[in-house]
Amino acid sequence: MKSRLLLSSVLVATSLFAASDADLLKAAKDAGLKALPTTQAQVDEMLKEIGVKPNKFTKAKAELGKKLYFEPRLSKSGIISCNTCHNLGLGGTDGIAAAVGHKWTVNPHHLNSPTVYNSVLNTTQFWDGRAMTLVDQAKGPIEAEPEMATPAALAVERISSLPEYQAEFKKIYKDGITFDNIADAIASFERTLLTPSKFDKFMNGDLKALNKAEKQGLQTFIDKGCVTCHTGVNLGGSMQAFEVAGKYKFANIGDFKGDANGMVKTPTLRNVAETAPYFHNGAIWKLDEAVKEMGSVQLGIEISDAEAKSIISFLNSLTGEKPKVVYPQFPASTEATPKPEL
Repeated sequence: MKSRLLLSSVLVATSLFAASDADLLKAAKDAGLKALPTTQAQVDEMLKEIGVKPNKFTKAKAELGKKLYFEPRLSKSGIISCNTCHNLGLGGTDGIAAAVGHKWTVNPHHLNSPTVYNSVLNTTQFWDGRAMTLVDQAKGPIEAEPEMATPAALAVERISSLPEYQAEFKKIYKDGITFDNIADAIASFERTLLTPSKFDKFMNGDLKALNKAEKQGLQTFIDKGCVTCHTGVNLGGSMQAFEVAGKYKFANIGDFKGDANGMVKTPTLRNVAETAPYFHNGAIWKLDEAVKEMGSVQLGIEISDAEAKSIISFLNSLTGEKPKVVYPQFPASTEATPKPEL
């Protein structure tokens, strides 16, 4: 009889535990949280759902784009690449408060470099949301004087001077080497930079993927209202109002005020444990401080040390597996290759 009662108690406890986890999963989905796609076809579907027109993906484009992503000759100096500010070994960022570009120029608005990982699934690009797609985004830093400082015509001239690139572009693009095609190839590579995590396993129905502390952190994250802005597949990546409930204590660092309506792109929280410093101006280096500041600035609440610790337990579960990227070997410069301009 005792064994039956004990077995019954275990079954009830197991049932309640499962129901609690199932309820948490439902709450996460109801809050708009989603698992990462696992194929490029699913990436296309998800982009269409959020109103972003996907570029046509092929593996050949992605391979070419990988070379161009690391290609320093796309910068006027010949020493800066996309990977300089969006370092794939540093969480897709540069690990400094404000980006540094051509001639060691610090970003004039003191803007921090956002991570490139999973960025294809943002609903908008740049802190002020001025680009919708990665193709449009890829053009900006190449031409921007404080970044890579290369006019579009010079970028095309540099790449066109290399026979290996000429042959590769000719196979993929009917019109060969153009600035649009350079950006399209880079964006195609960036589409592959997805980082599935244990959180995605949970969102796909594996209720044991997260441990107790991570589940409690997810519940706290939802209960505190963090999902108001940090939602969707990237737990961010959309334009949202900033300083909703209070003033950001480091607002005086840099002159960035958002877009024309004061809206700011919400950073993705995927791999957030690897992408310090935080906020648009990189003024906060500790994740618990960033969590508390968001509570004050956006939600008008005080987040306790214990609550911040709980939320961070969940945020750590968003650190994903990085795709293996082999550093490419580049074509040798020719006599026709424009010289670096330092």
